[in-house]
Amino acid sequence: MVAIMNHFELFGLPFQFDVDGSLLATQFRELQRRFHPDNFATASERDRLLSVQKAAQINDAFQTLKNPVSRAEYMLSERDEDIRGEQKTLQDMDFLMQQMELREALEAISECADPESALVDFEQQATVMYQQQLQKLAQLLNQENWFEAADAVRKLKFIVKLRDEVERLEESLFD
Repeated sequence: MVAIMNHFELFGLPFQFDVDGSLLATQFRELQRRFHPDNFATASERDRLLSVQKAAQINDAFQTLKNPVSRAEYMLSERDEDIRGEQKTLQDMDFLMQQMELREALEAISECADPESALVDFEQQATVMYQQQLQKLAQLLNQENWFEAADAVRKLKFIVKLRDEVERLEESLFD
């Protein structure tokens, strides 16, 4: 029977938020090479099935660990603080008000005299917010403060959505 490993163990990485992206990619390629279903084409039915399952597990783990939000959510779930797919509302009213104001400001950009530079400024502001929230999240996860880290992930998801909206506006303005 194959032992179930968490994603970090699978890639031989320490269970921590900060991940060496190039090491992750290298480990991914090595695991893919070793467990690719083509390598098991002449193996028994059971071994072929196991290789397909292992390849799927490797792909899923890689996708999870390479994205900071999904990596943080995964770490929390491993510590019984599963927030993936939850519908819980953030309780930080100041943060929520800030997000509403930012979205209103983003919507107003297309009406500006110089929407291009206004969008660049806004995008820089959103990037700074993202980086700051990411640093705070890393600190909370490294301190194993799972409860506060969960809130930090929720906030980070708002900021990611805001950055996605910036990209959509950029595409609509410049296409």
